[in-house]
Amino acid sequence: MRRAIFPGSFDPLTLGHSDIIQRGITLFDELIIAIGINAEKKYMFTIDQRMQFIKEAFANEPKVKVLTYEGLTVDFCKKMDADFILRGLRNPADFEFEKAIAHTNRKLSEIETVFLLTSSGKSYISSSIVRDVIRHGGNYTGLVPDSVRTS
Repeated sequence: MRRAIFPGSFDPLTLGHSDIIQRGITLFDELIIAIGINAEKKYMFTIDQRMQFIKEAFANEPKVKVLTYEGLTVDFCKKMDADFILRGLRNPADFEFEKAIAHTNRKLSEIETVFLLTSSGKSYISSSIVRDVIRHGGNYTGLVPDSVRTS
């Protein structure tokens, strides 16, 4: 079975994330959306809210599982018997950042990182931009799946 982990904070899930997930499920038998828990980070949405956003968005997709984890992503991959990490790339800066992480993960394990380019119409969307729009009362609905609602 080809199992991949798609790690992130998903604070919140965006259309960019959804794009990568939808395309990732065509490549893998199972895709685990792994919400990382970092006690040092301040989140806009609770872990339960973030899990619910993803579960609702992919309720009809049996290949998608949603779990949380702490610690190194490669350790979680080993625990889940996943041979791949899936990552989305929006721009060259993402590539440079993700490349260093992928090389480190490969040094620590036998786990391969698979990169997908975010579709061009969604490449400008980031969780931080969505959070900023929400904080300032803007219309964020065109940036996130229908499952992500704050009111």
